[in-house]
Amino acid sequence: MKFGICNELFEDWNFSDVCQTVKSLGYDGLEIAPFTLASRITDVSAAERTELKKIMAETGLECIGLHWLLAKTEGFYLTTPDPQIRQKTLDYLKQLARCTHDLGGSIMVFGSPKQRDLLPGVSAGQALVYAEQVFAELVPTLAETGVTLCLEPLAPSETNFLNTIDQANLLIDRINHPNFRLHLDAKAQSSEESTSVPELWLKHGSKARHAHAQDTNLKGPGMGHVAFGPIVQSLLNSGYPGYLSVEVFDFTPGAVETARISLETLKQAVLHI
Repeated sequence: MKFGICNELFEDWNFSDVCQTVKSLGYDGLEIAPFTLASRITDVSAAERTELKKIMAETGLECIGLHWLLAKTEGFYLTTPDPQIRQKTLDYLKQLARCTHDLGGSIMVFGSPKQRDLLPGVSAGQALVYAEQVFAELVPTLAETGVTLCLEPLAPSETNFLNTIDQANLLIDRINHPNFRLHLDAKAQSSEESTSVPELWLKHGSKARHAHAQDTNLKGPGMGHVAFGPIVQSLLNSGYPGYLSVEVFDFTPGAVETARISLETLKQAVLHI
């Protein structure tokens, strides 16, 4: 299994320093939040993309792709009844796919909870139709660029649309395209009270193309109460083919310490299988 880490943990660091640190700690890949590069991904020039790709390659890191796709942006919304805003969102997602390709990545994780929440008067069924329209028109660009968009179910504390793997799979099945797949998230799946995270990941891992490891306390693996041994074991046993990336929201222990403990925890989980 290959391990990655999300770069926003290293806020305000020089990109080259991030890559060198991540590689020295033993990670295989880097996952990038677009807002760490620019306010809009369209502001990152072709020359800048080439340079970022070169830095990762020279460091020996693989670019996994992009996540937090719509974070810290305005004017985009997946489930709005307004067709013009949905079109703007689609156009921006296409630009994100092209940037992912330019950076050498192959994965985009669609979480974006605040850009998919149900608006007043919009039912879950209507939102599903709006989302399907956007993603169905996106998949030709995904196929052209060789990028897979992974749809992320999120906990009810984050959004009120697509909270479970089964709900996400309903939309994935409707799109029915190899470049539109499932994303797994340990923290999010911890909210599915009827089934444990190991059971969920064992059942759905083979259909997923990306996964995030994070404790429910918003820190990295090994820094909270979640037992990652059974989770990693289930993921490996499922036939999952992708990266397991560390994603955290609580940066207070420090970037290097978080990255170090997280990777040690995940690698120990693999060694004990």
